[in-house]
Amino acid sequence: MEHPIKILIVEDNVIIADDMQSMLEEIGYEVVDNVIVYEQAIEVLKNHHVDLVLIDIILASDKTGIDLGKHIRQNYNIPFIFVTSNSDKATVENAKTVKPDGYLVKPFEQQDLYTSIEIALSNFNYSKKSGSTDITQTGAESFTSNSVLKDSIFVKKQHLYYRIQFGDIQFIKADNVYLEVNTVDKKFLVRSPLKDYLEKLPKDKFYRAHKSYIVNVDHIDAINSKDIMINNTLIPISKDFKEFIISSMNS
Repeated sequence: MEHPIKILIVEDNVIIADDMQSMLEEIGYEVVDNVIVYEQAIEVLKNHHVDLVLIDIILASDKTGIDLGKHIRQNYNIPFIFVTSNSDKATVENAKTVKPDGYLVKPFEQQDLYTSIEIALSNFNYSKKSGSTDITQTGAESFTSNSVLKDSIFVKKQHLYYRIQFGDIQFIKADNVYLEVNTVDKKFLVRSPLKDYLEKLPKDKFYRAHKSYIVNVDHIDAINSKDIMINNTLIPISKDFKEFIISSMNS
């Protein structure tokens, strides 16, 4: 399994910082450290592997979060998100000068924090490939119940976000406006069109076997003229998918 995303929190309000750490750890991220000033953050970045930094703009030191953002841009190839109570035009314009990967306004919910991080990571990886950088402001209105990483996807269940390895997904069944994502021992409901969800999955493993099903071909246990079996579940298949499976078996 891929190692969890390692996050550094730089926040001078200890209560908010501890709350953020609890939210992050519930989702499945790893908090490398939780510090209150610029100088402490510099030391953590120097001595530890960090994948992303959450930075309050106003810190308990002469150096601000914007100074820290500038230092990260100049010395590290990692994304950072400003987490602040200030959303006035002057603060936002000042923040934009160091090109943060996100801007999250307090107070926020766990889902806002999760979405900001996942979009920042996604945008940062895209920017590295395309050579472009942009600022992203996120909030509850842009929240989605799942987000894709390199070899896994996060799926919301009640108030938590579970990280599911692609290889653990056996099949996905459309059920009205929801999808039922089936793993070996769990089921998750996701609100998404089947076609859109298929685009999030590895194209060499996941196929639309039927108008209502996506299957992971690695989990097919048996096949007949009309169905396949995955974990003792019979799944109807289309004529095209049947021909695809048979040709794959004979190749």
